[in-house]
Amino acid sequence: MSKPLVLIILLAAALPALAQPPAPAPSTQAPAQGVPWSSLSPEQQKLLGKFGGNWSTLPPERQQALARGSQRWLGMTPEQRGLAQQRFQRWHTLPPDQRRMLRQRWQKFQSLPPNEQSAVRQNFRRFQRLPPERRRLLREQWRSASPSERQHMVQEARARRMHPMPPPRH
Repeated sequence: MSKPLVLIILLAAALPALAQPPAPAPSTQAPAQGVPWSSLSPEQQKLLGKFGGNWSTLPPERQQALARGSQRWLGMTPEQRGLAQQRFQRWHTLPPDQRRMLRQRWQKFQSLPPNEQSAVRQNFRRFQRLPPERRRLLREQWRSASPSERQHMVQEARARRMHPMPPPRH
């Protein structure tokens, strides 16, 4: 798994669409409904205070994203908030082209069917449990592979996932 893909998964929990206004909804969907400021809890209003004066002028999608993000933030423990702040600060230090690439990868991930998203998450958790040296070697192997070799690696991983090897007999 490439380092940018690992980063996007890590950033996913910290970036509830606050980094950039969402893309316009496809015309096949009903227009998004705005979130009235008065429907937000006092805690959400305090957290989103800088938006209070112009809340009604924000696009409905942005209002929804901010409302969801504030609710998620308020549900976090202090430790989770600290980690989210660190990830958000790291996000803002990335060059614009890298942020654009990560957004594209996140959108690609979001477009995957739920079972494939689950597989990506499971693979990421499995990768995180590996010893650091093994993770480093896998990153090197991925970086040094050609696009066709990478495609082959992905196909092999999918095949292993769909047809796991039986446990060894004793």
